[in-house]
Amino acid sequence: MSDITTVGVVGAGTMGNGIAQVFARSGFPVRLCEVEQRFLDRGMETIRKNLGREAAKGKLTEAGAAAALACIEGTLDRSSLAGCDLVVEAATERFEIKKQIFQELDDLLRPEVILASNTSSISITKLAAQTGRPARVIGMHFFNPVPVMKLVEVIRGLQTSQETFETVKSLSERLGKTPVEVQDAPGFVSNRVLMPLLNEAMFAVMEGVATPEAIDEIFKLGMAHPMGPLTLADFIGLDVCLDIMRVLHEGLGDPKYRPCPLLVRMVDAGWLGKKSGRGFYRYE
Repeated sequence: MSDITTVGVVGAGTMGNGIAQVFARSGFPVRLCEVEQRFLDRGMETIRKNLGREAAKGKLTEAGAAAALACIEGTLDRSSLAGCDLVVEAATERFEIKKQIFQELDDLLRPEVILASNTSSISITKLAAQTGRPARVIGMHFFNPVPVMKLVEVIRGLQTSQETFETVKSLSERLGKTPVEVQDAPGFVSNRVLMPLLNEAMFAVMEGVATPEAIDEIFKLGMAHPMGPLTLADFIGLDVCLDIMRVLHEGLGDPKYRPCPLLVRMVDAGWLGKKSGRGFYRYE
């Protein structure tokens, strides 16, 4: 089993900063890489606030929070990841962007280094094929908010080796997570089941069956969901929901995965949910 000491994370957005925080909290030195200083600053500030919140709740000591923060080194220079033993890509959910990152990392990293993707729907097999190390490529799909959610979907590409799988499974457990093995297919398990549910809720709004508030109330009270499907879609980001529905529609070829036209229109309008201040609900 590979010995992993230093970890790289590409992307300091919602998922990337959470992944960096979880590794740092478990004592791993982390290099967090972004393309622009403002994104890196925002990611580091989020980590600082989250660790402070954990310390205030007694989940971490003040010293533990400070030690975790000290484990994270922010950088705009991707070549600084060359010394890492594992790199997790947490960039935008677009194949072309991920492909370019994987090709660049493949040239940069030692041949034995594992390349993991936090993709929520894109084919691990296809990403692995962009590299010269397909046996060392795997999906490591964390859930939002990363520091809180226990699940990691560990996705095997067609070429992923057993050693790579065992290393990442063991590593997930060291982070205090519960790894669940999934084979490579569009949307894996989580989003293949979840996204059509959110999409169908959007069709119900579009067709005037019920308001977003009513639909969410039905799911909270009738199905014991902690939040309704439309609130959840707003929190995920409507653009991300649309990207995943398009991956499902294209990858599985079944019309039942057609993105709701209302979702397409809202994304076109820039109504992306909580992050833009407006989605199915308005946010301050």
